Amino acid sequence: MGAGWVLWGAAALLLLLHVLMALSPAVNFALRMGFYYLLIFVSSALTAPVCILVNGGRTVKNMRIIKAVVKTFKYFFGLRFEVKGLENFDVEGPAIIVSNHQSILDMMGLMEVLPDDCVQVGKKELMYAGTVGLIIYLGGVIFINRKSTSSAKMVMAEVAKTMATDNVKVWVYPEGTRNCTGDLHPFKKGAFHLAVQAQVTAL
Repeated sequence: MGAGWVLWGAAALLLLLHVLMALSPAVNFALRMGFYYLLIFVSSALTAPVCILVNGGRTVKNMRIIKAVVKTFKYFFGLRFEVKGLENFDVEGPAIIVSNHQSILDMMGLMEVLPDDCVQVGKKELMYAGTVGLIIYLGGVIFINRKSTSSAKMVMAEVAKTMATDNVKVWVYPEGTRNCTGDLHPFKKGAFHLAVQAQVTAL
């Protein structure tokens, strides 16, 4: 009897959610975003042990595993990506890649184009984002303290050395934060200082 009520309750809840999604674009979006966040955290938890077992810990090589997982997300949402200009990333050796950043949804598109042996620069706070922080740490993401210019400069100086020794590309968001307006914010100079320090091309 108890199990029957649970099933009926679950069915009623699913029906209610379906109706709300059909009637309200705001509810539809909120539920989809909720599922997206859940997908990110769960997949991060499942992927982290794989990265550790395959590559032994923190390394940019883990990004290949992470990319493969994230690229499946589009199927959950019925999305298709058409990529143009990918040949522009076909640069031998280290390089700086700059792009804007509008929302967490960018991640799905990013993984469609992220070159191999390419690490991203992200805010330090992401490191404490539960399983997501763990997986991006394992993927070699470079964490920057945006509140401390001196600390950020020290990190970027080390990155310049690493680019040369490990032959990696670095993906930077020069606006310094997410941009939800559609307009570009003024670029911070860190990416370009890094390109000069490392003597590499900026794409």
